[in-house]
Amino acid sequence: MTETLPEGVRHLPDYLDAHAQAALVEIIRAVVEAAPLYVPTMPRSGKPMSVRMTNCGSLGWVTDKENGYRYQPTHPITGAPWAPHSGCAAGALADVADYAHPPQACLVNFYTDIAKMGLHQDRDEKEFAAPVVSISLGDDCLFRVGTPERKGKTVSLRLTSGDVIVLGCAGRLAYHGVDRIYPDTSTLLKKGGRINLTLRRVTMP
Repeated sequence: MTETLPEGVRHLPDYLDAHAQAALVEIIRAVVEAAPLYVPTMPRSGKPMSVRMTNCGSLGWVTDKENGYRYQPTHPITGAPWAPHSGCAAGALADVADYAHPPQACLVNFYTDIAKMGLHQDRDEKEFAAPVVSISLGDDCLFRVGTPERKGKTVSLRLTSGDVIVLGCAGRLAYHGVDRIYPDTSTLLKKGGRINLTLRRVTMP
């Protein structure tokens, strides 16, 4: 029995075919070469997150002990501007979310076999009318999503490579996270693991 997703949350399975996934991975490799993956840390505690991340676009989401969650135009380690989208996110919001303005940030998270992401909201943006679009590449994961209330009921579903999740309307501020990675479930990435791309509009158009 398949549980019903919370209002405003959509799952688009197999949205990207094998060719599109491979092409996107090549784009991400170029992004990582220009803006290397790094280990972010939690606000206040400074605890390292289990994912490595980078961004592309005019803005990038970052976090550290000293300044917390925020968007900025430069890589926190190198100080260089983020790599441009270069097709990584072009048209994605319009294609799947019926939103005319382009994303400003494409967060790239890399998950190893043991990486997780706790339940959280994407609420550091000023434009909540723009849906958040999440693209899965590589190994499967167990994705959990709830409501905008922290203690709301959650639903779990397994995401495979090429799947897309859209958080929009009533689901824009839904709590969501990744409980586990299923190793060796995809051959897309040469050394395994999972890449998640999160496309966001940060400022008002």
